[in-house]
Amino acid sequence: MAAPEPRVRERPLSPHLQVYRWQVQMVTSILHRATGVILSVGALALVYGLLALAGGPARWNAFALCLASPLGKLLMFGFSWALAYHLINGIRHLLQDGGLGFSIPDFIRSSWISIIGSVVLTVLAWGMVLTRWGQA
Repeated sequence: MAAPEPRVRERPLSPHLQVYRWQVQMVTSILHRATGVILSVGALALVYGLLALAGGPARWNAFALCLASPLGKLLMFGFSWALAYHLINGIRHLLQDGGLGFSIPDFIRSSWISIIGSVVLTVLAWGMVLTRWGQA
C-alpha cells in the first residue's frame, strides 16, 4: 500500500503594500516610526555637538561650520520637522489612547492635521529663528 500524499492546505496569502491602496492613515503610521528613528539619530548628533562644545572653540567651530553648510541646514530642517511631526502625531495617539477620534472621518482628519500641522509648525519655527538671526 502506498503512503498517502501529504495534503496541501490552501491558505490565503498575506496582503502587502502592493495590495493595499495608500491612505493617509497608513502614511502617518509609517512616518511616525520613521521620525522616531530620525529623532534617535538626531539625538546622537546633538550629543556630538555637546561634546564638540566641551572640546573647545576649535572643535565647536568645526561642528558649527558643518551645521552652517547647505547639507547641515537641510538635516537640521529635517530634524526639526521630524520633531514637530512626532510631537503632533504623538499627541494624536495619546488622545486615541483616551478613546477619542476612532471614527474613520476623525481618524483621517487627525492624520491630515498631524502632517499639515507639522509642516506649519516647522516653517513658523524656522521663520522665527531666521528672522531673529537676521538671515530672512
